[in-house]
Amino acid sequence: MIIGATASGKTALSIEKALQQNGEIISADSRQIYKEISIGTAKASSQELAAVPHHFINELSLNEPFSAGLFATQALIRIQDILKRGKTPIICGGSALYVQALTQGIAPVPDISPTFREHLQTRLLNEGNNALFTELQSIDPIFAQSLDETKSQRLIRGLEVWYGTGKRLSDWHKEQVPLPYSFHFHFINPERSVLYQRINHRVDKMLDMGLMKEVETVLNAGFSPDLNPLKTIGYQEPIAYLNGDMDFDTMRDKLKQNTRNYAKRQITWFKKHGA
Repeated sequence: MIIGATASGKTALSIEKALQQNGEIISADSRQIYKEISIGTAKASSQELAAVPHHFINELSLNEPFSAGLFATQALIRIQDILKRGKTPIICGGSALYVQALTQGIAPVPDISPTFREHLQTRLLNEGNNALFTELQSIDPIFAQSLDETKSQRLIRGLEVWYGTGKRLSDWHKEQVPLPYSFHFHFINPERSVLYQRINHRVDKMLDMGLMKEVETVLNAGFSPDLNPLKTIGYQEPIAYLNGDMDFDTMRDKLKQNTRNYAKRQITWFKKHGA
């Protein structure tokens, strides 16, 4: 499993290893599965995708829901299939929740009525992240400690599980199903100054490649800017610019800063979890 912060070089290394080891790549990235967004997700090029079989890239449309739990369930099936065909599965990605779900097992949380999530999303809009985070801290302090108040979808998940099952998400996690495989981790961790330079360069390249056009195309196709994949770094900043909330230079600088901050959080998470 190749993990690391955004712009650390995961894609290039995964393709190199896959070619060496007769492998297939499983993308542990929460956004690259969506067909409509490529530039802002730093998706591999068409040439790179053609060089090695890839899984969980360009498989869904933006309005089709996907989650860490679904990824883990489906990834285990594909790992088994890859191994049966005598090939090597190479997991590559930086989405911490996807990596965690795949490598630490899946909690047997039952299906929860969407009514709970809809109610909590309304509360999030009316009350703000801080109010829900404070509530989660009182209900499930263990799970709350694993995230911060900016993680709105995880806040809602923690609360909906409690209200929908009467049991804390951290308690469900204790009942995770044992995994049939063990994973070898390769953590790419370049010097912080080098990583930040790569991030700044990547953002400039994304804008040169047509990130703004990609965002406009997605919005013009009728996709809501409130969809989870579009409320992320790389899309929320261009959408804010298109809405007139900031000028272009501010948007570009904000995108770089947000990406650097995200990379810092990724590194902290991977180190904390033994990568």
